[in-house]
Amino acid sequence: MTHGYQPTGPGAAGPGAPGPAWQNDPAWQNDPAWRTEPYPGPYGHADGVEPAATAVVAEPAAPAPAPESAPASAPKKPGRDRYLDLLRSIALVRVVAYHLFGWAWLTVLFPSMGVMFALAGSLMARSLNRPAWGVIKSRVRRLLPPLWVFSAVVLTMMFAGGWNPTKDPDLGGGLWAVVDLFNYLVPVGAPPYPWQLGSESGLLENTWAVQAAGVLWYLRAYLWFVVASPLLLWAFRRAPWPTLLAPLALTAVVGTGVVTIPGETGNAISDFAVYGGCWVLGFAHHEGLLARIPRYVAVSCASLVMAFGLWWASGHLGPDGWDLNDIPLSQATWSFGFVVILLQYSPSWQELPGRLARWDKLVTLSNNRAVTIYLWHNLLIMATVPILDQLYDLPFMESERASAALDSTYMIWMFFLVWPLIGLAVVAVGWVEDIAAKRSPRLWPNGAKRKAASGDGGHGGRRRR
Repeated sequence: MTHGYQPTGPGAAGPGAPGPAWQNDPAWQNDPAWRTEPYPGPYGHADGVEPAATAVVAEPAAPAPAPESAPASAPKKPGRDRYLDLLRSIALVRVVAYHLFGWAWLTVLFPSMGVMFALAGSLMARSLNRPAWGVIKSRVRRLLPPLWVFSAVVLTMMFAGGWNPTKDPDLGGGLWAVVDLFNYLVPVGAPPYPWQLGSESGLLENTWAVQAAGVLWYLRAYLWFVVASPLLLWAFRRAPWPTLLAPLALTAVVGTGVVTIPGETGNAISDFAVYGGCWVLGFAHHEGLLARIPRYVAVSCASLVMAFGLWWASGHLGPDGWDLNDIPLSQATWSFGFVVILLQYSPSWQELPGRLARWDKLVTLSNNRAVTIYLWHNLLIMATVPILDQLYDLPFMESERASAALDSTYMIWMFFLVWPLIGLAVVAVGWVEDIAAKRSPRLWPNGAKRKAASGDGGHGGRRRR
């Protein structure tokens, strides 16, 4: 028996189910709302070590022995901000859950996209203390090799399935479709892929290519932000508030239908506008602008912006209801306010406190393999279906009661199964991230060896971000 799981994310269909009519609708195919959510790009270097405190010893005023002074406080050790690392890990889990279950309320509960762009923007501002060209080259170098490995696997599967981009009517055919394949190497634009490939009863459902390659839009957005960051940071340091609020104003123009830019150019500009405010908020966090605003003022203003986002969404609900991915202005404003509050309360942990410490290794692993997890998770979600379908062939599953029990809990089992598959991907191809960062390859970089070597269980010492 084949369960025929129907992926619930936008643009999904399932094996054994007829293809929905909207998949063949050209207007829908040009709509960015179906696309899957992103996860952040690679880390930056730890750009500089805080100078050690210099103790000033005063001469005693009298020959009597001076009282013993308190020892000078040790300078803060440079390293990762574990609060930001924790946010990044939460965003990963949320993205996987959203792409599996398709729950619209998750986009309101925790807007992963805005959070991750803000974290990346903060790291980018930190890195730009060095020459800009070198920083851009470093970011691009860290991004491309993991993409190349993923692209090699996905394109091989597409070609093996019979896809010929020059004959694909959805792509217009001809030489230009072949030129578009360059985006699988350098994501300056949207990579092409077939909307339908294989059969409904195949090993993977017939929209697997859309699900697998659709995540690559984030790499394009991230690359655009990286290239634009020197100019954005220059503008922010000279006119912080206009630079911070300009993306929201741009979203109000290109994300509401006031101005419509067709094709992938319009999608790219819309993405840049929607998440630009969060990226610049990362600058504001790094530069200390947010810290200078009284917390009650920042939280009150952020709450008003978020309330506007929900109000706008209530009158512009998309095909999936309150899914903010379908409502650009709501996504931009809700994410903006949410990020302001998160960064206002940022405790800047150097190690996870209390009960959170038990998750230290998983947080470290997910941060060290963020690109790998993001690139592969959608394909691996679909891979859980043929594995779980084997359970129906077990002898005790012949009863209707057992089969119905598996049917009712199928997606929960998918959620639990996808994480071991992600772990296998981390071991199999995650080390490419180390090569891209010019580090020695590591199969399971959860920080255990580094922590043991430090002797004190801390997270001190200079780390590559």
